[in-house]
Amino acid sequence: QRFAEGRKIWEDILNSARDLSRLAKLYETQIGVEKRRRVQRLLAAFPYLLRHRIRPNLVMRKLDDTQVERDPVFSLVLYQDSALTDNDAEAAAVANDEELTGRGRRKTRPLFWVDKRTLPWRLLPEPGAMQSCARAQNRPLWVCDRLSKELWSVPDQPNYTARERLSFIGHVDKLSRTIGSCERIHQTVVPLNYARHALRSLTFWLLSLPFCLIKDLGLLTGPVLCIVSWMLFGVYEIGYSIEDPFQVRTKRNEAYELTTTMPQIPRN
Repeated sequence: QRFAEGRKIWEDILNSARDLSRLAKLYETQIGVEKRRRVQRLLAAFPYLLRHRIRPNLVMRKLDDTQVERDPVFSLVLYQDSALTDNDAEAAAVANDEELTGRGRRKTRPLFWVDKRTLPWRLLPEPGAMQSCARAQNRPLWVCDRLSKELWSVPDQPNYTARERLSFIGHVDKLSRTIGSCERIHQTVVPLNYARHALRSLTFWLLSLPFCLIKDLGLLTGPVLCIVSWMLFGVYEIGYSIEDPFQVRTKRNEAYELTTTMPQIPRN
């Protein structure tokens, strides 16, 4: 159920982004070509930033990692955007003068860096937006705020009134609600005692199973017990792995990580 709900949330993100992009193209004359492009680039960056928030360290590298060479020209220094530390106002603040020491006003926190030429950073509309997004405590929410400001600043026109403006803002609100939905699944874990009790009960049942089968199966009890144990422990392991649907590794996720970590040469 958690896995299916996570998939439905990403479906809502896809539908809302498509609707908003289509409206921006439809009202391109009223909002302007440049603003329409900025809106679409922010929309393209939103799912990447949301995925980084619910899967920390997806494409980030530690600043003190000596195995990977960092180019200061194309690197952006930031703190980890983790949904589990959202209450700390400094958790995701960018380190400008803290790059060498990693020391904040309260405590020392590890610093990370990303390549500006990779996704989603190269999608942000301007260098100032990249720095502002890196400083944000909640980066996908920053994208929603920036989208709202871009669309709200369009002046009233004969074909663009408060009705059209509120329609745009409504689609942005739908994107904003998906952030909380993803965080709810990611932060609400199955209690550890429940998982331990389920595993212990299954183990005890399998240990007592041979005493019920030995009379009828004889020497086949061993192979049958192995097959049954493999099936039931496999089901338990699958349930454990999809407890957080955003952490499940698939071939598509591996391909995504490969594309986001490869620098892209900007086009002239």
